[in-house]
Amino acid sequence: MNIPKHIVVFPDGNRRWAREKGLNTLEGHKKGYDNLLNFCDWCKKKGVKIGTAFGFSTENWNRSEEEVNYLMKLLESALIDNLDKYDKDGVKVRVIGQKERLPKSLQEAITKTEEATKNNSNFQLNLGISYGGRWDIVNAVKNIIKEGIELDKIDEKLFESYLSTAGLPAPDLVIRAGGEMRLSNFVLWQSAYAELYFSPKYWPDFNEEDLDIALTEFDKRSRRFGK
Repeated sequence: MNIPKHIVVFPDGNRRWAREKGLNTLEGHKKGYDNLLNFCDWCKKKGVKIGTAFGFSTENWNRSEEEVNYLMKLLESALIDNLDKYDKDGVKVRVIGQKERLPKSLQEAITKTEEATKNNSNFQLNLGISYGGRWDIVNAVKNIIKEGIELDKIDEKLFESYLSTAGLPAPDLVIRAGGEMRLSNFVLWQSAYAELYFSPKYWPDFNEEDLDIALTEFDKRSRRFGK
């Protein structure tokens, strides 16, 4: 089977999952992050090398103060509490997004986690926190202008080196759970030629068999890149 090297995942549907079970929506977020760790295990076992997950978008700042504060704390504890697991499993963690906009304690957790896992090589998990695809592109443009790079030296390769995902291969497969069928402003430039797969399942219910179905579908696709 042709296994994608880099998968982007939208762990969507956590709040809807919780509501349908009569739970507080915040409990859905916790269940969703736990399942993201499972997803990393499944990917690693199947030969996928990189996973990039939407954790918190630039638009998510518009949610209620209670939910935003909960998610900030959840992300902080999820990073720190799983350091031993990341190390044991050989998982390198990298956070992409507006780190300066995050609470100081979360910034410190990110720095600690990235430093502690930087030499791990079995799998790389990229978490988008306060991330938006349009922000990423605009931010790259600003930095290119700031550095005064000559116009004729700017090409796609150089531009990509200014994105928050610099150094990573382009995604091969985008998996979105939760039944929605859109890219929602996530790694827009990077996913230009990625194969798209949409699952009707809410993310907390997405399991290894669902990943196998997505990988089987990917294996059937013919990737011509416009040729």
